[in-house]
Amino acid sequence: MNSETPIPQHAVELADALRAALQHVFRRIRQEGDNDPSGLSMQQKMLLSMISQHPGIGVTELARLEKVRGPTMSGHIKILQTAGLVRRSAPDPDDRRRSGLLLTEQGASVLEEIRGRRRDWLARKLAQLPPDGAAALRQAIIYFHELGE
Repeated sequence: MNSETPIPQHAVELADALRAALQHVFRRIRQEGDNDPSGLSMQQKMLLSMISQHPGIGVTELARLEKVRGPTMSGHIKILQTAGLVRRSAPDPDDRRRSGLLLTEQGASVLEEIRGRRRDWLARKLAQLPPDGAAALRQAIIYFHELGE
């Protein structure tokens, strides 16, 4: 289907229901991550995750990805550095002004604890499903992967 082909009503209704359900689940997962002892804000947790996914990313690139101004991002990074969660890599040999961002061992540990708490919450909820509900979700995962491609 291209963007000019009419979308069947049943697909629109399914998209609305799925989007609402996913938003609800993702909100609950994020709330579980908020109940951690690290005291980090949602923004700081998200930055730890981004740095983990993109080791060596620069502050400017991180600001661009997160759609915030460079000075704002620099402030967030300074807080994470002061907390011992993020460090700067050695300067780029081609541009000595640029250094990338890396998680410290403590930062990686905090991020793993947050992810573990979220995963465990979801696993507890999934364990409460009846067998046919769990099987339906396993089957749906195949299609979610296809949707994401």
